[in-house]
Amino acid sequence: MSLPQLLRDNLALPVIGSPMFIVSTPDLVIEQCKAGIVGAFPALNARPEPVLEQWLQRITSELAAYKAAHPDKKVAPFAVNQIVHASNPRLQHDIELCVKYKVPVVITSLRAPDQAVEAVHSYGGLVFHDVTTIQHAKRALKAGVDGLILVCNGAGGHAGRLSPFALVPEVRAFYDGTIILSGAIASGDAILAAQSIGADLAYIGTRFIATQEANAVPGYKQALVDSAAEDIVYSSLFSGVHGNYLRSSIVAAGMDPDKLPDGDKSAMDFGAGADPATGGAKAWRDIWGAGQGTGQIRDIPTTAELVTRLGQEYRAARERVLAA
Repeated sequence: MSLPQLLRDNLALPVIGSPMFIVSTPDLVIEQCKAGIVGAFPALNARPEPVLEQWLQRITSELAAYKAAHPDKKVAPFAVNQIVHASNPRLQHDIELCVKYKVPVVITSLRAPDQAVEAVHSYGGLVFHDVTTIQHAKRALKAGVDGLILVCNGAGGHAGRLSPFALVPEVRAFYDGTIILSGAIASGDAILAAQSIGADLAYIGTRFIATQEANAVPGYKQALVDSAAEDIVYSSLFSGVHGNYLRSSIVAAGMDPDKLPDGDKSAMDFGAGADPATGGAKAWRDIWGAGQGTGQIRDIPTTAELVTRLGQEYRAARERVLAA
């Protein structure tokens, strides 16, 4: 197992805050990085296109100023998620801005990232790619990525079907580079568990939706506090790719969570209008993504408070294991 020096030297906790559609904005990303974990956002959250450059200017300048004012503190790099898919007409524009601002980490999703890898490597950046299967992992490695994000069963939003206890060892059998594990990780204990089965970093999304800085409506945050794993529905209806969503939001949109039709991957559209298949609801806004770790969410703290708590839990878990 290995970590690039950029992460090895600048993380206070082995965590990447996963990029979440709508939810992840500079307010959340900056606080995550200040707390010592990688903060990430999807490029498509910055709308219209010129807003992305504004966000990159703000994040780079605020983190540089914070690091200069706190030279002894670990300030993590940030990441931008690029949807490498035919449905994303902004891809070339957004990658060019990542090159211009030398974004430290680019996270790619949904298709082999050859184009992004070449561009990001041109200035020394890192590329991590989302995968759900061995086939996807090997294709991403062929493209030259610097690490794999294994999106396993229970992850919020787009998620795979495999248990981390199956996927991580199978990937480790042929890959000794950086592995980031995603799937129902919501505590310091789970971060340590991810490392214990062979991952280098934990990828945490849902838990950060229920924070003060997350760009989510109050009802969404409270729904996470009120929900448990059994309230998560796995469906391809809303984007064409299977993902996990809060049952209560599906019901509120007038649909039966137990009788959802399959979605059409070829019609994938991030940020489109209301879809007749969803009863007129705007899936990207009204249907709330969440992972199976939601049962561990009991409050809505600041990001700094949450990262501190995760660190305390992580260290306590290590001590318990060593003492066993």
